[in-house]
Amino acid sequence: MTALALDLGTARIRLLLSGSRTIRERPSACGDPGERRWPVRHGMVADMPGCARLVRTALSDAVTERHPPLERVLLGVPVAASRLDRRAAYAAVSSAARCRVTIVEEPLAAAVGCGVDIADPRPRLLLDAGAGIAEAVVIRAGEIADAGAVQVGAGEPAEGAGCPPYARERVVTMVADLIARVPAALRATARQQGLLITGGGARDPELARKLCAELRITVSPVADPANATVRGLACLLGTSGTSGTSAIGRKDVDDDHQ
Repeated sequence: MTALALDLGTARIRLLLSGSRTIRERPSACGDPGERRWPVRHGMVADMPGCARLVRTALSDAVTERHPPLERVLLGVPVAASRLDRRAAYAAVSSAARCRVTIVEEPLAAAVGCGVDIADPRPRLLLDAGAGIAEAVVIRAGEIADAGAVQVGAGEPAEGAGCPPYARERVVTMVADLIARVPAALRATARQQGLLITGGGARDPELARKLCAELRITVSPVADPANATVRGLACLLGTSGTSGTSAIGRKDVDDDHQ
């Protein structure tokens, strides 16, 4: 079976085929130079036809004639994505890939991609700082127990530019609020395990310093943070009935086939 992990980011689209270690990526833009459009904004599909064209182009580079036809795509979406956002992402990807599409929440996939045991009943804090959206989550027993999101970036997405200065304080406040919502009996455990940062924003040393200083918590940017989500999705490709697959995403896929 040929299956694909797909991270449809605001600035970059990343793909990883089952059985491969080569991550293919390209800007999340379509159109000629000088007239480029960005169909994904703040992590959500804003232009469905444009997104379908983007995915189709990326697939043509990654899935060649020597590969069997695609049978499954595991697609990452933000936790903050609404039902309509998830349907838009599903519709765009399924029209381009013409196979079964399953949705997984990106911070959960990112946790898997950096080696977190998501089945652990102890709460784990993770900040997925992308080019368009930053999401902080509490992961516990294979699920996202709580989450917060902040839109970051303005204008043309710039992957690797770090978290904009105006957004850093909002991100810190979001993480602080999330920690405060962790049940009192579990909060000390969550803080002791520290905060992992994934996504391109993990390369912003000022964001990590600010989080550490203001929250008084150990902050650990992971290795190769921009690829954590697609690596995690690829790991999840090998499992059936994946813990952490979005219940809304599964229902949306079923509904669209009815």
